[in-house]
Amino acid sequence: MREIDPMSTNRAASWQLYIDAPMPMVTIFKTLDITNLMERKAAGYKLNMLLCYCIALAANETPEFRLLPVGKKMIVYDQIGVNVIVSNPNGGINSCDIPYAEKLDEFNRSYLELTEKVRHTCENFEINDSMIIGTSSLVKYDIDGVVNMYSGIFNNPFVIWGKYRTDHLKTTLQVSFQFHHVQMDGLEACAFLEELQKRINNLAEK
Repeated sequence: MREIDPMSTNRAASWQLYIDAPMPMVTIFKTLDITNLMERKAAGYKLNMLLCYCIALAANETPEFRLLPVGKKMIVYDQIGVNVIVSNPNGGINSCDIPYAEKLDEFNRSYLELTEKVRHTCENFEINDSMIIGTSSLVKYDIDGVVNMYSGIFNNPFVIWGKYRTDHLKTTLQVSFQFHHVQMDGLEACAFLEELQKRINNLAEK
């Protein structure tokens, strides 16, 4: 990771427009078809892990995920990761960053090992040199979407979902994708969500 002149990037116009905006976050809602993931879930994989893996794959193919405004600086990252929220034995929650891995089994191994470590130690695990995509799963609840808070401290993109829905042979999941307008515009955000759907569709074929 390193600082870069925002005016030298393809986000220069958005930097000028939105870096001082009091509420620069945008949220897009999309219903995903996750039918293919249910087959992997039946084979023993955690659904949350599969979704995070597909999010990481799709983000890795989206150039805008490499740039992130941090305060009043534009930072470029060489690597990405996905953050998950872990329930701990004390009734609280902790944060756990999972590094990007192209192979499903490698990502799954990191996911299981790191979340288990965080759960037992009740300590957050952070990767400081990667652009982290936040996630939150409210799987017990049937929700239509979430508009997350904007603290002004964390500008990272964020994906939230609730309970999946099954109708006959099709399973769907409604997700909310929040992003900083300096990092990307609606066009790039929608392209990311389309790529996410493609990754979900193709996963069962691997």
